[in-house]
Amino acid sequence: MFKEFKAFIMRGNVMDLAIAVIIGAAFGKIVTSLTDDILMPLIGKIFGGLDFSSYFLVLNPEKVPAALAGSTDYAALKKAGVPLLGYGEFITQAVNFVIIAFIIFLMIRAVNRVMPKPEEAAPADPADVVLLREIRDELRAKKA
Repeated sequence: MFKEFKAFIMRGNVMDLAIAVIIGAAFGKIVTSLTDDILMPLIGKIFGGLDFSSYFLVLNPEKVPAALAGSTDYAALKKAGVPLLGYGEFITQAVNFVIIAFIIFLMIRAVNRVMPKPEEAAPADPADVVLLREIRDELRAKKA
């Protein structure tokens, strides 16, 4: 059983997957920073100070502690255990996804342009065509 597990782990596609997960985690942090620190502030500036991360609805106002009454600090309210509907955070994550998907699209597109295309083998002739050719060749051979 150990030998089978070792053979499974050492297969190329498992190692490739492990590397992809590690690189993906690091890439995710870069994209999160790009979104949170660069793009969302720019979007906010374009739309007049719009900050998506502070958009939320308090689902149960009675659970808001007195010290946080009227607060617009999503993180503080969430930490205090107030039930919130954080749609602004969802918008931020959706933008993250679109950015990641677009970057991956560009990377795959670039790789496809650089990689050589596999040569397509000529399609095999159907069996009846092959048989007819053999009969033709036999008839020609008998005439000669």
